[in-house]
Amino acid sequence: MIRNRFTDWALALVLPVLLLVAYDGWARTADDFFFPPLSEIGGTFADEWLFTRIPTDLLPSLVRMLAGFALAVLIGVALGTLLGFSRTLSTALDPVLQFLRALPPPALIPVSLLVFGAGDSAKVFLIALGAVWPVLLNTVDGVRGVDRTALDMARSYRVPAHARLTRLVLPAALPRIFAGARTALGIAIILMVVSELIGADNGVGYVVQLAQRGFDIPEMWAGTVLLGLLGFSANALFVAVERRVLHWHLAISGRATTGRASSAPRRRSRRTTPNPTEAAGARRP
Repeated sequence: MIRNRFTDWALALVLPVLLLVAYDGWARTADDFFFPPLSEIGGTFADEWLFTRIPTDLLPSLVRMLAGFALAVLIGVALGTLLGFSRTLSTALDPVLQFLRALPPPALIPVSLLVFGAGDSAKVFLIALGAVWPVLLNTVDGVRGVDRTALDMARSYRVPAHARLTRLVLPAALPRIFAGARTALGIAIILMVVSELIGADNGVGYVVQLAQRGFDIPEMWAGTVLLGLLGFSANALFVAVERRVLHWHLAISGRATTGRASSAPRRRSRRTTPNPTEAAGARRP
Protein backbone atom coordinates (compact mmCIF):
# COMPACT_ATOMS: atom_id res chain seq x y z
CA MET A 1 0.00 0.00 0.00
CA ILE A 2 2.82 2.42 0.88
CA ARG A 3 4.50 1.55 -2.39
CA ASN A 4 1.33 2.32 -4.33
CA ARG A 5 0.99 5.70 -2.63
CA PHE A 6 4.63 6.52 -3.38
CA THR A 7 4.09 5.62 -7.03
CA ASP A 8 1.01 7.82 -7.21
CA TRP A 9 2.87 10.77 -5.72
CA ALA A 10 5.78 10.26 -8.10
CA LEU A 11 3.46 10.17 -11.11
CA ALA A 12 1.65 13.30 -9.90
CA LEU A 13 4.94 15.20 -9.62
CA VAL A 14 6.29 14.30 -13.06
CA LEU A 15 4.29 16.84 -15.09
CA PRO A 16 4.74 19.82 -12.70
CA VAL A 17 8.50 19.24 -12.54
CA LEU A 18 8.74 19.00 -16.32
CA LEU A 19 6.72 22.20 -16.74
CA LEU A 20 8.92 24.07 -14.26
CA VAL A 21 12.13 22.87 -15.92
CA ALA A 22 10.80 23.79 -19.37
CA TYR A 23 9.70 27.26 -18.21
CA ASP A 24 13.00 27.97 -16.47
CA GLY A 25 14.98 26.93 -19.55
CA TRP A 26 12.83 29.06 -21.82
CA ALA A 27 12.91 32.09 -19.48
CA ARG A 28 16.71 32.01 -19.27
CA THR A 29 17.12 31.89 -23.05
CA ALA A 30 14.32 34.36 -23.85
CA ASP A 31 15.52 37.02 -21.37
CA ASP A 32 12.02 38.56 -21.23
CA PHE A 33 11.28 41.23 -18.60
CA PHE A 34 7.78 39.89 -17.98
CA PHE A 35 8.89 36.26 -17.56
CA PRO A 36 11.77 36.08 -15.06
CA PRO A 37 13.54 32.77 -14.35
CA LEU A 38 12.52 30.56 -11.44
CA SER A 39 15.52 31.57 -9.35
CA GLU A 40 14.40 35.20 -9.33
CA ILE A 41 10.76 34.30 -8.60
CA GLY A 42 11.82 31.88 -5.86
CA GLY A 43 14.10 34.44 -4.24
CA THR A 44 11.34 37.06 -4.18
CA PHE A 45 8.88 34.48 -2.83
CA ALA A 46 11.25 33.54 0.01
CA ASP A 47 11.98 37.15 0.91
CA GLU A 48 8.41 38.45 0.77
CA TRP A 49 5.97 35.63 1.53
CA LEU A 50 7.93 33.40 3.89
CA PHE A 51 8.70 36.16 6.37
CA THR A 52 7.61 39.75 5.75
CA ARG A 53 4.07 39.58 4.39
CA ILE A 54 2.64 36.65 6.36
CA PRO A 55 1.15 38.68 9.25
CA THR A 56 0.33 41.77 7.21
CA ASP A 57 -1.18 40.26 4.03
CA LEU A 58 -1.44 36.46 4.02
CA LEU A 59 -3.18 35.97 7.38
CA PRO A 60 -5.84 38.69 6.75
CA SER A 61 -6.64 37.08 3.40
CA LEU A 62 -6.95 33.63 4.97
CA VAL A 63 -9.19 34.92 7.78
CA ARG A 64 -11.53 36.63 5.30
CA MET A 65 -11.62 33.60 3.03
CA LEU A 66 -12.32 31.13 5.83
CA ALA A 67 -14.99 33.39 7.36
CA GLY A 68 -16.78 33.76 4.03
CA PHE A 69 -16.49 30.03 3.29
CA ALA A 70 -17.81 29.03 6.73
CA LEU A 71 -20.72 31.46 6.38
CA ALA A 72 -21.52 30.08 2.94
CA VAL A 73 -21.53 26.49 4.24
CA LEU A 74 -23.76 27.33 7.22
CA ILE A 75 -26.29 29.27 5.14
CA GLY A 76 -26.19 26.76 2.29
CA VAL A 77 -26.77 23.72 4.50
CA ALA A 78 -29.49 25.37 6.62
CA LEU A 79 -31.43 26.91 3.74
CA GLY A 80 -30.87 23.90 1.48
CA THR A 81 -32.30 21.57 4.13
CA LEU A 82 -35.42 23.70 4.43
CA LEU A 83 -35.87 23.90 0.66
CA GLY A 84 -35.29 20.18 0.30
CA PHE A 85 -38.02 19.37 2.81
CA SER A 86 -40.61 21.95 1.70
CA ARG A 87 -41.56 22.13 -1.97
CA THR A 88 -43.85 25.06 -1.17
CA LEU A 89 -41.03 27.10 0.33
CA SER A 90 -38.76 26.13 -2.56
CA THR A 91 -41.32 27.34 -5.11
CA ALA A 92 -41.87 30.60 -3.24
CA LEU A 93 -38.16 31.43 -2.89
CA ASP A 94 -37.04 30.17 -6.29
CA PRO A 95 -37.39 33.51 -8.21
CA VAL A 96 -35.41 35.42 -5.58
CA LEU A 97 -32.71 32.76 -5.36
CA GLN A 98 -32.36 32.51 -9.13
CA PHE A 99 -32.05 36.31 -9.36
CA LEU A 100 -29.32 36.42 -6.72
CA ARG A 101 -27.56 33.44 -8.25
CA ALA A 102 -27.46 35.16 -11.66
CA LEU A 103 -25.68 38.23 -10.24
CA PRO A 104 -21.89 38.09 -10.76
CA PRO A 105 -20.22 38.62 -7.36
CA PRO A 106 -17.64 41.13 -8.73
CA ALA A 107 -20.53 43.33 -9.89
CA LEU A 108 -21.66 43.61 -6.26
CA ILE A 109 -18.38 45.11 -5.05
CA PRO A 110 -19.72 48.73 -5.20
CA VAL A 111 -22.90 47.64 -3.38
CA SER A 112 -20.95 45.81 -0.67
CA LEU A 113 -18.68 48.85 -0.20
CA LEU A 114 -21.70 51.13 0.18
CA VAL A 115 -23.47 48.82 2.63
CA PHE A 116 -20.58 47.45 4.69
CA GLY A 117 -17.83 49.99 4.04
CA ALA A 118 -14.25 49.27 3.06
CA GLY A 119 -13.57 46.89 5.96
CA ASP A 120 -13.47 43.11 6.13
CA SER A 121 -17.27 42.77 6.32
CA ALA A 122 -17.69 43.72 2.66
CA LYS A 123 -15.13 41.15 1.57
CA VAL A 124 -16.62 38.39 3.72
CA PHE A 125 -20.08 39.20 2.35
CA LEU A 126 -18.82 38.98 -1.25
CA ILE A 127 -17.06 35.65 -0.64
CA ALA A 128 -20.08 34.16 1.12
CA LEU A 129 -22.51 35.34 -1.56
CA GLY A 130 -20.52 33.76 -4.36
CA ALA A 131 -19.64 30.51 -2.57
CA VAL A 132 -23.04 29.69 -1.10
CA TRP A 133 -24.69 28.40 -4.29
CA PRO A 134 -22.84 25.08 -4.77
CA VAL A 135 -23.50 24.17 -1.13
CA LEU A 136 -27.15 25.24 -1.33
CA LEU A 137 -27.97 23.35 -4.54
CA ASN A 138 -26.14 20.18 -3.51
CA THR A 139 -27.83 20.22 -0.11
CA VAL A 140 -31.27 20.50 -1.73
CA ASP A 141 -30.50 17.56 -4.05
CA GLY A 142 -29.07 15.52 -1.18
CA VAL A 143 -32.09 16.07 1.07
CA ARG A 144 -34.54 15.29 -1.71
CA GLY A 145 -32.62 12.14 -2.54
CA VAL A 146 -33.09 10.59 0.90
CA ASP A 147 -34.93 7.28 0.80
CA ARG A 148 -38.60 8.01 1.38
CA THR A 149 -39.20 4.53 2.72
CA ALA A 150 -36.70 5.14 5.49
CA LEU A 151 -38.36 8.47 6.31
CA ASP A 152 -41.80 6.89 6.43
CA MET A 153 -40.51 4.10 8.65
CA ALA A 154 -38.93 6.65 11.02
CA ARG A 155 -42.24 8.53 11.22
CA SER A 156 -44.16 5.32 11.84
CA TYR A 157 -41.85 4.51 14.75
CA ARG A 158 -42.42 8.06 16.03
CA VAL A 159 -38.79 9.11 15.79
CA PRO A 160 -38.55 12.82 16.75
CA ALA A 161 -38.05 15.33 13.96
CA HIS A 162 -34.63 16.47 15.18
CA ALA A 163 -33.47 12.84 15.39
CA ARG A 164 -34.67 12.18 11.84
CA LEU A 165 -32.76 15.25 10.69
CA THR A 166 -29.48 14.51 12.47
CA ARG A 167 -29.49 10.70 12.26
CA LEU A 168 -31.06 10.10 8.85
CA VAL A 169 -31.39 13.09 6.53
CA LEU A 170 -28.09 14.90 7.03
CA PRO A 171 -25.89 11.74 7.01
CA ALA A 172 -27.56 10.64 3.77
CA ALA A 173 -27.09 14.08 2.20
CA LEU A 174 -23.54 14.55 3.53
CA PRO A 175 -21.71 13.27 0.40
CA ARG A 176 -23.55 15.82 -1.75
CA ILE A 177 -22.92 18.56 0.81
CA PHE A 178 -19.18 17.83 0.78
CA ALA A 179 -19.16 17.90 -3.02
CA GLY A 180 -20.75 21.34 -3.01
CA ALA A 181 -18.46 22.59 -0.25
CA ARG A 182 -15.38 21.51 -2.19
CA THR A 183 -16.53 23.54 -5.19
CA ALA A 184 -17.37 26.46 -2.90
CA LEU A 185 -13.85 26.39 -1.46
CA GLY A 186 -12.31 27.09 -4.86
CA ILE A 187 -14.82 29.87 -5.49
CA ALA A 188 -14.02 31.38 -2.07
CA ILE A 189 -10.31 31.58 -2.92
CA ILE A 190 -11.07 33.29 -6.23
CA LEU A 191 -13.43 35.80 -4.62
CA MET A 192 -10.88 36.42 -1.87
CA VAL A 193 -8.55 37.80 -4.53
CA VAL A 194 -11.32 39.68 -6.35
CA SER A 195 -12.56 41.34 -3.15
CA GLU A 196 -9.05 42.66 -2.45
CA LEU A 197 -8.64 44.40 -5.79
CA ILE A 198 -10.89 47.35 -4.88
CA GLY A 199 -11.11 49.19 -1.58
CA ALA A 200 -8.40 47.16 0.18
CA ASP A 201 -5.10 48.09 1.78
CA ASN A 202 -3.77 44.58 2.47
CA GLY A 203 -4.15 41.00 1.29
CA VAL A 204 -2.63 38.77 -1.36
CA GLY A 205 -4.81 40.16 -4.16
CA TYR A 206 -3.91 43.72 -3.16
CA VAL A 207 -0.18 42.94 -3.21
CA VAL A 208 -0.37 41.20 -6.60
CA GLN A 209 -2.28 44.10 -8.14
CA LEU A 210 0.10 46.64 -6.60
CA ALA A 211 3.10 44.75 -7.97
CA GLN A 212 1.52 44.56 -11.43
CA ARG A 213 0.83 48.30 -11.48
CA GLY A 214 4.36 49.06 -10.31
CA PHE A 215 5.91 46.63 -12.85
CA ASP A 216 7.46 44.60 -10.04
CA ILE A 217 7.15 41.43 -12.10
CA PRO A 218 9.00 38.98 -9.79
CA GLU A 219 6.77 39.98 -6.87
CA MET A 220 3.68 39.65 -9.04
CA TRP A 221 4.70 36.13 -10.06
CA ALA A 222 5.58 35.27 -6.45
CA GLY A 223 2.07 36.27 -5.34
CA THR A 224 0.56 34.24 -8.16
CA VAL A 225 2.58 31.18 -7.10
CA LEU A 226 1.41 31.72 -3.52
CA LEU A 227 -2.23 31.72 -4.64
CA GLY A 228 -1.69 28.46 -6.51
CA LEU A 229 -0.04 26.84 -3.49
CA LEU A 230 -2.83 28.13 -1.28
CA GLY A 231 -5.51 26.60 -3.49
CA PHE A 232 -3.64 23.29 -3.73
CA SER A 233 -3.09 23.09 0.03
CA ALA A 234 -6.70 24.01 0.83
CA ASN A 235 -8.01 21.35 -1.54
CA ALA A 236 -5.66 18.69 -0.14
CA LEU A 237 -6.71 19.52 3.43
CA PHE A 238 -10.38 19.43 2.46
CA VAL A 239 -9.98 16.03 0.78
CA ALA A 240 -8.29 14.67 3.91
CA VAL A 241 -11.18 15.88 6.07
CA GLU A 242 -13.71 14.47 3.59
CA ARG A 243 -12.06 11.04 3.67
CA ARG A 244 -12.06 11.14 7.46
CA VAL A 245 -15.72 12.10 7.77
CA LEU A 246 -17.09 10.10 4.83
CA HIS A 247 -15.01 6.94 5.30
CA TRP A 248 -18.19 4.84 5.31
CA HIS A 249 -19.35 6.34 2.01
CA LEU A 250 -15.94 5.89 0.37
CA ALA A 251 -15.83 2.27 1.54
CA ILE A 252 -19.26 1.58 0.03
CA SER A 253 -18.42 3.30 -3.26
CA GLY A 254 -15.08 1.48 -3.48
CA ARG A 255 -12.85 4.56 -3.65
CA ALA A 256 -11.33 3.88 -0.24
CA THR A 257 -10.01 0.48 -1.32
CA THR A 258 -8.30 1.59 -4.51
CA GLY A 259 -5.05 -0.27 -4.90
CA ARG A 260 -5.77 -2.76 -2.13
CA ALA A 261 -7.79 -5.34 -3.96
CA SER A 262 -5.03 -6.04 -6.44
CA SER A 263 -2.47 -6.64 -3.68
CA ALA A 264 -4.67 -9.01 -1.69
CA PRO A 265 -3.94 -12.69 -2.32
CA ARG A 266 -6.57 -14.54 -4.25
CA ARG A 267 -8.24 -17.52 -2.71
CA ARG A 268 -8.62 -20.62 -4.74
CA SER A 269 -12.21 -21.60 -5.17
CA ARG A 270 -13.10 -25.10 -4.10
CA ARG A 271 -13.70 -27.40 -7.01
CA THR A 272 -17.24 -28.61 -6.93
CA THR A 273 -17.13 -30.67 -10.14
CA PRO A 274 -15.24 -33.95 -9.64
CA ASN A 275 -12.45 -35.05 -11.97
CA PRO A 276 -13.81 -37.57 -14.54
CA THR A 277 -10.91 -39.96 -13.91
CA GLU A 278 -11.42 -39.88 -10.17
CA ALA A 279 -15.15 -40.38 -10.58
CA ALA A 280 -14.61 -43.36 -12.86
CA GLY A 281 -12.14 -44.88 -10.37
CA ALA A 282 -14.57 -44.40 -7.54
CA ARG A 283 -17.26 -46.37 -9.41
CA ARG A 284 -15.05 -49.39 -9.96
CA PRO A 285 -15.76 -52.33 -7.65
